[in-house]
Amino acid sequence: MTHQLRPNFMTERQNTIWERFLSPVVGLLIDEAGLQRYAQSVDWEKQSDRFQRTDVTTPAYYSNYKFRGIEGGYLNPQAVVSYDPITQYLLAPNETLVRQALIDSIKVQPRRILDLGCGTGSTTLMLKQAFPQAEVIGLDLSPYMLVMAEHKAISVGLDILWRHGNAERTAFPEGSFDLVTASLLLREVPTIVSQAILQESFRLLVVGGQVLILDGNQTTLRQLEWLKDVFDEKYLREYAVLNVARCLAKAGFEAVQTQDVWWIHQVTSGVKPISTNIRQYVPTWTDNTIDNNGLEGLGSPAFGVKRA
Repeated sequence: MTHQLRPNFMTERQNTIWERFLSPVVGLLIDEAGLQRYAQSVDWEKQSDRFQRTDVTTPAYYSNYKFRGIEGGYLNPQAVVSYDPITQYLLAPNETLVRQALIDSIKVQPRRILDLGCGTGSTTLMLKQAFPQAEVIGLDLSPYMLVMAEHKAISVGLDILWRHGNAERTAFPEGSFDLVTASLLLREVPTIVSQAILQESFRLLVVGGQVLILDGNQTTLRQLEWLKDVFDEKYLREYAVLNVARCLAKAGFEAVQTQDVWWIHQVTSGVKPISTNIRQYVPTWTDNTIDNNGLEGLGSPAFGVKRA
């Protein structure tokens, strides 16, 4: 089965600054004919079946989400194909520079990295490029997103594992990763889900492991009410009043810091502290889809190791 991309990136009208002013401009800058050719060249159902996991339940907030008004949201290949072209203009002043701010904030030398809500894999690819020896896993609720992410990774020769899953309950064992990241994820989920994702991140990290959250600048969003009207995002107002740093602390993280990125974005970092109640990473599990890459029996490779 193939899916065609409609000429208009919006399927229903929204009374937002994005719809009234920005969407028509962005539409002129995007190669819609090229996107349509790509969308029609992919058998989305067949390829997504390779990632679809029967044990993953899609929550209602996600299945009901509409990306730029597209019915079905990220469970619709139309939204997936249009995601990158639109996002590059929303991450001002430059998408690569904004995502690089997360990479530059990494203070550990990770051997296993998990990118939550990886989407089409833009940040995931940069993580692999920054740490080519690390095992990098991108996790997302949309198997269609994973199809496109894999296409991007293959096109640049990067070996990344793509996994269908829920960032609230990943099903990975405790202490499996040295670095957990999330880019543009918390703004798209309810507050209670954001806290659950951060708590899961804490569980997944080794002692001394780092979490990094790249998203909209909450101070700016709170101060400028009109900015929240730029984007057609259901949970953006909830995100604006949320305090990511406070939520990280609540989840158990220490050394929590938030860095402004070009005034309209932010990167928040936290470290899983040493505690007698937190065990070191000694993997005893086996997963046929994930190679431990010889990490069995090691303690925390992340703690106290700075990037060169």
